[in-house]
Amino acid sequence: MKTFATIISVFLFLGTMNIHAQSTEPKQEETVSGTETINVYYFHNTRRCETCKAVESVTLSTLEDSFPEQMKNGEITFQSLNIEEDENEPLARKLRVSGQTLLFIKNNEKKDLTNDAFMYARTSPDKLKEKILKTIENL
Repeated sequence: MKTFATIISVFLFLGTMNIHAQSTEPKQEETVSGTETINVYYFHNTRRCETCKAVESVTLSTLEDSFPEQMKNGEITFQSLNIEEDENEPLARKLRVSGQTLLFIKNNEKKDLTNDAFMYARTSPDKLKEKILKTIENL
């Protein structure tokens, strides 16, 4: 019984340490995005399939065609980043990205469109475009 109490005590101690560690970190979105800027990040690997390339192409063309002024003046930004390159690792870590990911971030809000992007980029690019437009409208 004493061993059981010791194990429970250790787990409780570790749990409080984890809560303390999490509460002292800044919120990740606050350190990434400007106040009114919508930042769009597409993380990809070095080797890319046709779907990976289509995700980037559809996303970028949707942003440029639908929001030319906002793209020009920096209200909406787009970055395609190779997750395997060392210089992109800090941002990937900050955003908790570990693979191919399409993120839309404004203020403290982060929207992940990865699943939709890979589902629709090649087969139904208009559906992906619609999802992108709706996401930006709701941010």
